[in-house]
Amino acid sequence: MAAGAVRPLTFEEAWPFLQEEAINRIIDGLDGVEKRQFTSEETVYNVCEPNPSGPEVQKLYDHYKKTFEDYISSKVLPSLQGKQNELLLLELLRRWKIHKTMTYWMSRFFHYLDRYYTVRKKLPSVVQTANLAFYHMIDREREGEEINKGIVREAIDIYVEIGDGSRKYYVQDFEGAMMTATTAFYSRKALDWITNQTYQDYMLKVEECLNQEKGRVSDYLKFRSKYNVLEIVEHELLVVHASKLEEKKKHVQEAAA
Repeated sequence: MAAGAVRPLTFEEAWPFLQEEAINRIIDGLDGVEKRQFTSEETVYNVCEPNPSGPEVQKLYDHYKKTFEDYISSKVLPSLQGKQNELLLLELLRRWKIHKTMTYWMSRFFHYLDRYYTVRKKLPSVVQTANLAFYHMIDREREGEEINKGIVREAIDIYVEIGDGSRKYYVQDFEGAMMTATTAFYSRKALDWITNQTYQDYMLKVEECLNQEKGRVSDYLKFRSKYNVLEIVEHELLVVHASKLEEKKKHVQEAAA
C-alpha cells in the first residue's frame, strides 16, 4: 500500500466499521446466517501506520482479543454445557473447526497488528491471541471483571473428561497455555507497578494478587497446575524485579532514617 494512501483513523472511527464490515460478517458466516464479502485490511492499516506503538493501536489489539473472548463465552462454552461422551467430543471437534476458520479470517484482516504492534510490544501474535482467548477470560477476572465461573470450570473439566480421567489432555492442551497466559499477564502488571508504585504499594499488590490467585486456582485448576500458577506469580512479581524492589526498599529505609 502506498504511503500516500494512508488516511489516519482513530480507534473510535475505525472500530464500528470493523465490527460491522468484518467481524459481524465473519461470525454470521460461521453461524450459518449468511455469507457476505468483507474487507477491513485498509482500515486496520490506517489505524496502525501513523503511530505503530500508540494507544489507538493498543485499543485495536485489545478489542481484537476481546472479540474472541466474547465469542467463546457467548457461543462456544454454552454449546458444550450438558454434553457428555460422544456428543461432547463431536461438539468440541465442530467448535474447533469453527475456531480455526474464525482465526484464519480474523488474522488476515488484522495482520497489520503483527507488523506494527505485537512484535514491538513482544505480545502474542494475532493467531496466538486467538488461540489464547479462553485463558484471557481468566485475565478479565484478574482485572476485576465478573465472569461465569461455572462455565469456565466446566470447560476446564472437559480436558479431563476427554482423557477419561487422565492428565494427558489437561497437561498437553490446557496447562501449558494457561501458564503462558499467566506469565504474560503478571509480566505486564509487574512492569507497570514497579515503574509507578511505591515499595509499600507494590508489596501490597503482590500480597493481594497471591491471595486472589490462591482462591482462583482452587476454583479452576487441577493437579500440579495449582502450584505452578502461584510459582509464576511470585516469580514475575518478586524474582524478576528483585533488584529494583531492593532499591525501592532501600530508599524507604533511608527516608525513614
